[in-house]
Amino acid sequence: MLVCDYIVEKIDGDYAYLQREDKPEEESKLVARALLPEEITEGSRLHYEMMQYTII
Repeated sequence: MLVCDYIVEKIDGDYAYLQREDKPEEESKLVARALLPEEITEGSRLHYEMMQYTII
């Protein structure tokens, strides 16, 4: 099961681009904002575990 941390790179309407902290060479991941905590902003750090994102 995937467990990792992301940085919110960009917010674009109903979507956010997330960049893995441990693999910065990978392409950003596009995620629907409905799946993310409401209070995120660009630069927020998120922890992903068990199909849930939480703010660090």
